[in-house]
Amino acid sequence: MLSRIVLITIVALTAAFAAAFPPDELTGSVTRSQILAAVPDWEPNVAAYQPKTEALEALKKASEPVLIEIYFGTWCSDSKAHVPALFSVLDRADNPLLQASYMALPRAKAERSRFIPADRTIDKLPTFVVFLNGKEIGRIVETPAHSVEEDLAALLRR
Repeated sequence: MLSRIVLITIVALTAAFAAAFPPDELTGSVTRSQILAAVPDWEPNVAAYQPKTEALEALKKASEPVLIEIYFGTWCSDSKAHVPALFSVLDRADNPLLQASYMALPRAKAERSRFIPADRTIDKLPTFVVFLNGKEIGRIVETPAHSVEEDLAALLRR
């Protein structure tokens, strides 16, 4: 009887540990390659995404340095939709002045603060923080108003 209780306890603890730290949950500063290695099912979304031509042309013509900080979760359905869309937009814009950095956040909200700079407030995922010449000019939070590329182009036109 005691061995059965011990076995049940071990199984329960193992399941709890696996749920708390899913294998595809990245955290910290990551690269696009690391993201796609952790969640390969995002790759078809990159290939399938067709950016709007007019907005893409505007991004191709960006003539000043733009940094997009992307805060996302590999476990987040909105991130699954919009981060691969951003990958596709950046690929097709093919503009070296458009740079991106990626910060993967854990599902547990209490754990996120150690990954977010003190001067940023990130409540919803994904959040794209857009900087032009080092100054924040706007954000795309959770879901774009129109599309990733249209919202980015609109921010750059301000």
